[in-house]
Amino acid sequence: MTRLVVTIDDMRLKGGQNAREHYLARARRTKRERQAAHWLLLDAKRPALPVTVRLVRVAPRALDDDNLSGVFKGIRDGVADAYGIADNDKALIRFACDQERGPPHTYGVRIEVESRSA
Repeated sequence: MTRLVVTIDDMRLKGGQNAREHYLARARRTKRERQAAHWLLLDAKRPALPVTVRLVRVAPRALDDDNLSGVFKGIRDGVADAYGIADNDKALIRFACDQERGPPHTYGVRIEVESRSA
């Protein structure tokens, strides 16, 4: 099995459903997150489909489960864009969300892509 691990440093994923922000600010933020994941994976040697993708949020404080899955929406779409598929195609791509505690004022996202047998 082939494995790829890439990180996006200094990306602060906001609190999903609980974030109080203007809809245009949210759209711009989501677009930046999606493009960052897309271009980062396009430049990397991606494992062949089907894959399992583990998305890890690194931040000083933890989110609850429903907000954790919501903050990764832009990242999920960017990963699927890099592969040229829909993010809901469970036969080709599966996502898992996780989080790790980091030092104060340190934020980031780690994307771990691993091929799996069909």
